[in-house]
Amino acid sequence: MDEKRPLTVIKPRSGWFDLNLGELAHYKDLIFLFVKRNFVSMYKQTVLGPAWAVIQPLLTTVVFSLVFGNMAGLAADGVPSFIFYLTANVIWSYFSSCLTTTSNTFISNSSILGKVYFPRLVMPISTVLSKLIDFAIQFSFMVIFVVFFALTNSGVHPNWYVLMTPVLLLHLAMLSLGIGIIISAATTKYRDLRMLVSFGVQLWMYGTPVAYDMFSISAFAPGGKFYWLIMSNPVTPIVNIFRYGFLGIGEIDWHYYIISWVVTIIVLFFGVLLFSRVEKTFMDTV
Repeated sequence: MDEKRPLTVIKPRSGWFDLNLGELAHYKDLIFLFVKRNFVSMYKQTVLGPAWAVIQPLLTTVVFSLVFGNMAGLAADGVPSFIFYLTANVIWSYFSSCLTTTSNTFISNSSILGKVYFPRLVMPISTVLSKLIDFAIQFSFMVIFVVFFALTNSGVHPNWYVLMTPVLLLHLAMLSLGIGIIISAATTKYRDLRMLVSFGVQLWMYGTPVAYDMFSISAFAPGGKFYWLIMSNPVTPIVNIFRYGFLGIGEIDWHYYIISWVVTIIVLFFGVLLFSRVEKTFMDTV
């Protein structure tokens, strides 16, 4: 009598809503394998290795402190400009790196995706998770300075909002994943988008209060002429909450934070639909 062998049936997706997200759970080992691969390949054959995860935001923070803080006077009053920019750079670095990397999912992994079947969402998800390792290194570095400035009475007052950090990270991960996979799906046909991603992310940073304190600029402060505009940026409420939690400065506008969550969920939902639609034919155009 023949033994029954496990059977896996792979069916083509016929509609926009023909999704099988539960399939990702069966590939969790592959996700973590890609996480390891992404992290190792990032620092392989480098002299300093993972230390670059700290050096990059540190150098950016020093430049921001000198140019935007000391020379332009755009840092917040009452706290050292170094820690003001470090907190924002750490949280922004996670978002920007996730978005930039996931936007190249199809192009950079075409050699693998054309040889073997697995849910294509595995790759952008593994990217978002692998970037958490870099964030953990940078976050630990940031906490050391937060504690130092708090103990030296430098105007830094951490509060219980620091407990929202995991929620804020989840929020940024979902937002960057949604936007990244939309761009990734579009670049299979329009390669020009690859050239615009890094430039667009740079512009987005200046539309987010990373290099300046929005509350010290009358047009961007609550009640200001362009307050609604800068708060409509879904990343702005996240940066404000993160800074408020670790530094005790600024304000939290829960109204715009809820709007940010709504935008994130819509973008992610649309991104998954588009990604799922394109993955069937991307090898013909990539």
